[in-house]
Amino acid sequence: MSTQSIYDFNAADIRGEEHSLDEFRGKVLLIVNTASKCGFTPQFEGLQSLYVELKEKGLEVLGFPCNQFRNQDPADDKAISEFCSLNYGVDFPMFAKIDVNGPNAHPLFEYLKHCAKGLLGSEAVKWNFTKFLVNREGEVVRRYPPTTKPSAIRADIEALL
Repeated sequence: MSTQSIYDFNAADIRGEEHSLDEFRGKVLLIVNTASKCGFTPQFEGLQSLYVELKEKGLEVLGFPCNQFRNQDPADDKAISEFCSLNYGVDFPMFAKIDVNGPNAHPLFEYLKHCAKGLLGSEAVKWNFTKFLVNREGEVVRRYPPTTKPSAIRADIEALL
């Protein structure tokens, strides 16, 4: 990979405004591919709790909606944003819907998958709510499977804060 740092990537937020991830330099990041109609969707509650409790210490949770897994996030960005806000009180940064696998995968997720491989060395994201933990230096520290609840990651996050 020619990109040296997570801070070299850009992504459009859920309102369509382009942002550099450099805006999050010096923060601990938990980057998650999300979906509104998934069995793991209630994890939004745990992600929001982590964000509220640890934001002042330097945590940012970044949500990236994805519709690649059984059509579980078919709505447009506006509807996804409203769903997350109304149902889970999400106020952590949410980004525009992306692909995480395949030929149209967002470059950020290509980088994350390369840096933190999954089970048996696989790079593919297997399902919604795969989580990537990034330290304050922008290094991808670990990947967590969808079954890992946000609360189970808290100790790892706090160790980096």
